[in-house]
Formats: sequence, C-alpha cells, structure tokens
Amino acid sequence: RRLGDLENIALSFSGVEKAWALQAGREIRVFVKPEEVDDLTAKKLAKEIANKIQEELKYPGEIKVNLIRENRVIEYAK
Repeated sequence: RRLGDLENIALSFSGVEKAWALQAGREIRVFVKPEEVDDLTAKKLAKEIANKIQEELKYPGEIKVNLIRENRVIEYAK
C-alpha cells in the first residue's frame, strides 16, 4: 500500500511521466518529461514531491526522492 501511495503522490505532479517506489519504499524514482520540466524546475519539483510525501505519509526513517530528467537524441549515418 505504501509503495502505491508514494507513486501516486509523485504522479500527481505536472510533468511527471513515471514513478517507481524502490527498496521497500525507502526510495522513489521519478521520471519527468524533459520537454516540460527544465533543470531548475526539476530541482524544485523534487523538493515539492519530498514535502508532499512528508505531509501525507507516516513512515520511519527517510525516503529518497530521485528525480530523473533524461533527454536522448538519436541520429543515423547512411
């Protein structure tokens, strides 16, 4: 249940593409859309997700929010 709650909190934010809770809920990995979220916004978004988790969930210890903004470019030479 807690894993799903963590993922749902992250997915509730704009620009979030995928979210996976890992290590029995000790870490959440959040993938954002690079065309919607720039580097500065990514830092703010990670903090906002962490704050919302802190406000809404009860848990022992801490939860690591790992936000990933990946941009891939592929070209072919013929």
